[in-house]
Amino acid sequence: MSDFENTTEVMLSEPSSEDIGAEYFDHIKKINDIFYDQIKISDQKAAYIFTFMLAFLVSSSEVRAVFNPARYIASAPGSMLFSGLLAAASVFSILSAILVVLPRRLSTSTSLFWGAWPDHRDLFFDAALRRDERYLFDQYLENANILSTIARNKYRCVTFAFRGLMVSVIAYVLLLAAV
Repeated sequence: MSDFENTTEVMLSEPSSEDIGAEYFDHIKKINDIFYDQIKISDQKAAYIFTFMLAFLVSSSEVRAVFNPARYIASAPGSMLFSGLLAAASVFSILSAILVVLPRRLSTSTSLFWGAWPDHRDLFFDAALRRDERYLFDQYLENANILSTIARNKYRCVTFAFRGLMVSVIAYVLLLAAV
């Protein structure tokens, strides 16, 4: 028997309900897993950016000085510009990184979210008694929608935090060159 024939036999599966095949259940579960992993990755990226920015602010006296109003009174225009840019970009980056990890609350939920379990427990139990596989598929589908929304929001903030980090580094280099 060829490899193709073996693969074809493995790929064929019995539908798990009248209108939803097992491959669709497997796929929507995989989508949920991937979206959840992407949410965790966005939190990790934000933590790295936050840690870098905090170390950057603490370790450099030049960076700390951009938050001192006296610096803007007695410095040259170029130095004032780069100092202000560095201060603003640093604050922006840190705030964006914090926004990534703040809890998200959406108006919808599924039985897959532990915080909404009390609201979904009875519906799940009734569906289990009816052996309603469509309920399960719909829960995974709705959860994928929710995870997608959360991931997009988090990655938007990660993008802002990273851009703020890049502007901070560039402003720092320009400030060092201007001093």
